[in-house]
Parts: sequence; C-alpha cells; structure tokens
Amino acid sequence: MSSLPVPLAMPEPATSLQVVEVPEVPTAVVKRSDFPMYEMASLMDATFSHLAEALEGVGVRPIGPAFALHHRGPVDTADLEVGFPVDRVLTETLTLPSDVEVIGSVLPAGRVSWISHVGSYAGLGEAWGQFTEAVGESEEQMSYPFWELYVTEPTPDTDPATLRTDLVTILEPREV
Repeated sequence: MSSLPVPLAMPEPATSLQVVEVPEVPTAVVKRSDFPMYEMASLMDATFSHLAEALEGVGVRPIGPAFALHHRGPVDTADLEVGFPVDRVLTETLTLPSDVEVIGSVLPAGRVSWISHVGSYAGLGEAWGQFTEAVGESEEQMSYPFWELYVTEPTPDTDPATLRTDLVTILEPREV
C-alpha cells in the first residue's frame, strides 16, 4: 500500500466523484498573483523544466505529480501555485535557471472531492464544469483552494487523448 495521501496515490483514474479526507502535504512551488492566463504554458515550462533537478540538489524529492493550485477562480488572471508535492518541507528559496523562484508551501488538509479527466488539456474547462456540477448534486459545497494534479507527464510524443489530470477541491465543513 502506498504511503502517499489520496488522491496523490491513486493508480487508476476516478471515473465518479470521490470524497476523502486528506492530510497536509508539503510542496515546492512557484507562486504567482494576478498571473495572465494566456501565459500559463510559459509558467509551466519555466517551472517544470528545471524544478525536479533543483529539488534534488537540496535533497528534496517530489512524491507525486506536478500540480497547479488556485486560490481563486481564474478569469483573465489567476492567483496560483505550480509545483510538486515533496517528501519534506522546503526551507530555502531556490532560483531556477529560468529565473523563477521556488518556495515551500502546502497542499491543504481537509475533506476534498476529486475526479479524473482523461483527455487533452483543452478539455479541462468542460471537465471542471462537469465536476462542479457533480459536487453540487452531491450536496457538497466547494471552497478554495482547488487544484489540478497532472498525473500523466506530457512529452512531445504523448497522445493528448491519454493525458490524465485529477481535479481536486476543498469542501466546506459539514454541519453537524
């Protein structure tokens, strides 16, 4: 059995809405506020082309897929963190060759809902719409932050139809 928290550890995609309790997980991230959505691909490239190597250099190891965590709903801009969950807290600031700075942060603890999207990144908007509808129909209430886990590492040879992205959101506490 994996010691990674759900949904970081799930080998198979979730085809229906899942609700689980997750622990806080340390992360190493590039954090941006009011970041233009049209520049997202360049931020991902600048971060992920060097992050794993930089972490290895300070003895920190990624323990799960790359992610983008959003602190609010993106429209033209986003307040987000992109990075990796890691095996221990990053206590120093790293500067990548792309001149972006990496800091320690966390994926938050709490009740989350999640589901998998298998397909191209172009389908993520529609997948989020279906996910939020399913959360509402389950009588749960989404909260912030929410994040995408890029389970399938994209390469130039990857068929976009096979990309797996897990969609995750914190849920409001239940009334007792």
